[in-house]
Amino acid sequence: MTDDSAIADAAGTVEVDRDGAILRLTLRRAGRRNALSQPMLASLLDALTAAATDDLRVVHLRGADGDFCSGVDWVASNGKGSRPRTGDLVRRIPHTAHRVVELLHSMHLPVVCTVRGWAAGLGANLAIAADFTLAENDAVFWEPFLSRGFSPDSGATWLLPRLVGLTRAKRMLLLGDKIGGVEAAQWGLIDRALPEADLDAATEELLTRLAAAPTVAFGLAKQAIHRNLDSGFGDALDTELYALELACRTADFKEGLAAFRERRAPDFRGR
Repeated sequence: MTDDSAIADAAGTVEVDRDGAILRLTLRRAGRRNALSQPMLASLLDALTAAATDDLRVVHLRGADGDFCSGVDWVASNGKGSRPRTGDLVRRIPHTAHRVVELLHSMHLPVVCTVRGWAAGLGANLAIAADFTLAENDAVFWEPFLSRGFSPDSGATWLLPRLVGLTRAKRMLLLGDKIGGVEAAQWGLIDRALPEADLDAATEELLTRLAAAPTVAFGLAKQAIHRNLDSGFGDALDTELYALELACRTADFKEGLAAFRERRAPDFRGR
């Protein structure tokens, strides 16, 4: 008889908890530094897809038990006896790992990532696809692809050069250099590095701030920033104008003006 709970434990889980306007997603896979199994990827994708259209204000992504995520479990999916078909990765990955990274990067909700311990491979790329990543000083960001004999994926070759510049991106992607939390913050790879004891408080402060922000305007601004990375100045102005037109039709815009006139803090509702 098969123990379904034991199978679930071995495959890991993505814990989905709604805390008011905050959606907390916790990667948990004991003994594997929260390496992502295919069921975990599917769960993460489902949760993010639902969050993108839900009445939420912010997404918080984190790992359990002292690590963030050590990437995809390539050993399990490429073990002895496995014979993947030619083209299997091309058919599968755009709908799993790539889609998860795309959602983190493009969804209108703000995404905050907290990193303790290891963020490697896809784990590192999930962290840097978030809008704000806070890490403990001793965290480790690592792109181990070439050291395992294959090329980078999940957006690493697009995200890293834009965050840290070409030379540093090559050090991480081609040489496989491990980057500590403090250095990652100094490079601009992440938002902040903090002592472990201060990490939770800083994360909660940021989540609270974002949960009180004008969510629609935030999403439009985020979309414009990302879209304009690859556009000319004229196109960027057009994108900003479109976003501004939509933002000025929101209830939060009216509240922002009223609060300014009345000299009080605005009470944004995300609408």
